[in-house]
Amino acid sequence: MLFKLSFENMKKSFKDYAIYFLTLVLGVAIFYMFNSLDSQEAMLNVSKSTREMIQLMISMLGMVSVFVAIILGLLIVYANNFLINRRKKEFGIYMTLGMGKRQISKILLIETILVGMISLGIGIVIGVFASQFMTILISKLFEADMSEFTFVFSQNACVKTCVYFAIMYVAVAIFNTITISRYKLINLLTALKKNEKVKIKNPFLCVIVFLIASAVLGYAYWKVTGGIQTMDTAEKILPVILMGTVSTILIFWSLSGFVLNVIKSMKNVYLKGTNLFVLRQINNKINTMVVSMSVICLMLFMTISILSSSLSLRNSMQKDLKEMTPVDINLYKSANLPEEGKNQYGKEILYSPEQRADSMVEIQETLKNHGLNYDSILKDVVEIPIYRTENLTLESFLGDSVEQVKAQYPMLLYQTPEDIIKISDYNKIASLYGTNQYELKENEYLVLCDFENSVKIRNPILEKGNKLTIAGKEYSPKYRECQDGFIVMSTSHINPGIILVPDDCSLTEQNKKMTFLAGNYQANSAEEKQKIEAIFADNNSNLIKDLKNQGIEIDGITKISIMESSIGLATIITFIAIYLGIIFLIASSAILALKQLTESSDNRQRYLILRKIGCDEKMIHQSLFRQIGIFFALPLILAMIHSIFGIQFVLSMMVGLANEEDLLPSIIVTVAVIGAIYGAYFLATYCGSKNIIKEE
Repeated sequence: MLFKLSFENMKKSFKDYAIYFLTLVLGVAIFYMFNSLDSQEAMLNVSKSTREMIQLMISMLGMVSVFVAIILGLLIVYANNFLINRRKKEFGIYMTLGMGKRQISKILLIETILVGMISLGIGIVIGVFASQFMTILISKLFEADMSEFTFVFSQNACVKTCVYFAIMYVAVAIFNTITISRYKLINLLTALKKNEKVKIKNPFLCVIVFLIASAVLGYAYWKVTGGIQTMDTAEKILPVILMGTVSTILIFWSLSGFVLNVIKSMKNVYLKGTNLFVLRQINNKINTMVVSMSVICLMLFMTISILSSSLSLRNSMQKDLKEMTPVDINLYKSANLPEEGKNQYGKEILYSPEQRADSMVEIQETLKNHGLNYDSILKDVVEIPIYRTENLTLESFLGDSVEQVKAQYPMLLYQTPEDIIKISDYNKIASLYGTNQYELKENEYLVLCDFENSVKIRNPILEKGNKLTIAGKEYSPKYRECQDGFIVMSTSHINPGIILVPDDCSLTEQNKKMTFLAGNYQANSAEEKQKIEAIFADNNSNLIKDLKNQGIEIDGITKISIMESSIGLATIITFIAIYLGIIFLIASSAILALKQLTESSDNRQRYLILRKIGCDEKMIHQSLFRQIGIFFALPLILAMIHSIFGIQFVLSMMVGLANEEDLLPSIIVTVAVIGAIYGAYFLATYCGSKNIIKEE
């Protein structure tokens, strides 16, 4: 009996369940997709380090899934509360016919189980098929071999999804039981006659609050853009976040207090068509859900910022990788080691005679001395010395401007000696890399720098024509700005500065602090390159073991390791960003949709009055469309304004990693994602509201 009644109720109320059902299906599908990567990863033909990156991503997504489950759980409880409020009169009728609260709770439990089972089944089916495309996407992002691709069903992801959502449905059932137990019959029967209390606000006070909130928000915007140099710790960032959050709440609080009065003064707008009705409805909605609108706005802001910034980061890193990895390997080792010194951790160490002797020879000779068949492994090899002098540090380079720079950048290591390279040596590297080569006169120097923050520091110094004394001779800058270039491969433009000097500069062997080698592998295929890579990168290789036994340290980096690590990092960030961004977007859209449907249900009598005073269905539908459009647009517009400055802040924090020119494609993708999901909820809300208010 109860099962049949629950089933019939669910069919009859499907229009009420549509948003709820859509949210559940999307939540289940996305949850399954992002938790099925463990099964898909097994068939990807990738290197060991890439597989470790993928496993790290899977582990991190597993932790993020707990947070996502909490968000979805709260959202489901909120959506279920909407459904109960919609059916108060129905429950009151049940009670007048002799049905007890326990039986009503059982009806709700059965309905919850039915809706849950259907949404879980459909969501998993969608997730299974969508996860196959996820596998293809992962293979593209990690540049994996898809020759062994097959259709995969993740049993672990299915079980995990069922368990998590079962826990959510149990929580909903408990919530329903508690809610029903608190209702009184009289309240259920008269529920539709009750309206939310709307407090009238002082328009003058609202204008003052709006102006203050806008000013504080403007100051927060300036702090995260114009004042970025001072935003270097959590203690400085958190107050700005708090200012933005409080200002957002106050803006929504004040809007409902004065906007209506402003539009009232515009008689041609206010009295046109159903505008009077629409504006008052919007005003009441904002007035009664200030906190909800603020939370939705902030979630949309996070969605836009997270998606745009992460996609931009990936695009920039992919572009930079091609430019910043022109050869297969870089090796470098210290030269002229003293009897005792300090290691990279500042600890005093003694160097053995063997270590000191090796530091006097080139890297190529060291490799040959330790059994490497050099000519069959490497080709296109260029090896150059890098010099340093005690009197040329970053502090001495800055000259009279040092105190000003220290005030702005207190964390820089100003006593670090500057790297110096002779122009012909650098041109050998530049020729191998395919980058710009330079010429210098006997009294000229230039600064090679591509790290944006360092360029900003050095350019004003060069603009002044700052002269440097190197090895007893004075040199003037050839260029009044830094020149683009690098010698060490990396994931992005992070060269903080190298001083290039003429070949006749009186630098001695004692000034040589490092030797640097760049070259390519003697290989024609990816498999052959991986074999050579293992010689230099695998800790179990004979070469590395022999060097460690002798205490000889040759550091280096390879193109393969850079590509794999940066692709992995960018992909992990992108996947987590997409996961969280979509969940925030679904939550925001669902809350707005459910609130609007509740309003439409409560306002059926008002729409009936509109019909009685002569409004046709077209006018009523236009009125409803404008209401829902403005309701959905308000938090999105403010979120977009927040995002303009938020994205700038994120990009400035990722200097050298993400570029503004790579932002447009990311924004286009973000707009497409938001348009698809947010738009789907908007249309579903409009159609659902039309069904609710239609004349019966």
